[in-house]
Amino acid sequence: MLQCFEDSPDFAKQDRAPFKFKHRLMGHPALSLENLGRVIPALPKEQVYYSSGLLSKSDDFDRAHIEHGNGLTIEQTIENIRTSDSYIMVRSPEVDASFKPLFNELVGDVGALIRRQGGGDRVVNPQLYLFIASPNSLTPFHIDRYSTYLMQFRGAKEVKVFPGGDERVVTAVECENFMARAGQRPTWKPDSENLGTSFHFAPGEALHIPFVAGHYVKNGADDVSISMSIIFNTRDTAHRIRALLFNQRVRPTMTSLGLSPSPVGSHAFVDALKSQTYRAASWLARSMGQGE
Repeated sequence: MLQCFEDSPDFAKQDRAPFKFKHRLMGHPALSLENLGRVIPALPKEQVYYSSGLLSKSDDFDRAHIEHGNGLTIEQTIENIRTSDSYIMVRSPEVDASFKPLFNELVGDVGALIRRQGGGDRVVNPQLYLFIASPNSLTPFHIDRYSTYLMQFRGAKEVKVFPGGDERVVTAVECENFMARAGQRPTWKPDSENLGTSFHFAPGEALHIPFVAGHYVKNGADDVSISMSIIFNTRDTAHRIRALLFNQRVRPTMTSLGLSPSPVGSHAFVDALKSQTYRAASWLARSMGQGE
């Protein structure tokens, strides 16, 4: 039995399509404003990012805290979050003792869902992210290197999710470079707006965002938004990551020959070969490096 999520047949769609479901974590003490006000300022600075919430879909999600500062300290940002037009993102709040039991329970649920779908026997690199945002804040369009379950605790928001692998939204080259951390995140393409699916998101609800599916978030006007996600990879998405890295590595050579690698996701057998080849090459490179 799942501890944090209400069970749903939609879980069979994991990493194939976005879907909403219910979570069971409303009122959890770790997510009270009192606890958040204690935990967030005490975390290492490299785990807490905050900026103006008045962003556009095309802003660089990774550099918002650098390019769009709100001129406040984190303590001032939390205290004035309702009126300061701010956005706070916290990486790995589970390092605090108050979040550890919640983290372990969520990992247990995700692991059960992965096993149910035949996706392996473990959750790869799970991590929590916490989001607190002023009314009307916007999280720019972006993709992620993992699968996501996003849970809402306070306020409302609209999440628009786009189909992964659609070159009209994110090109193969953009996705490969992003996975290899080579260059900027994929850019927002206004012409793709109608390709996304909008989900209205209220407290007690959760949303699955598939691996590398583009999305952006618009918070409601009536209240502060508090949400939290558990991110993770599976055996299958780890294979897809290595296949994307393989494509990124060989694309320049193939382009010089007038060729291009097949997009990841178009041929499962070819993707598996790419993944195995990249893993073997990486192991060999590490072994040679260690021997020098």
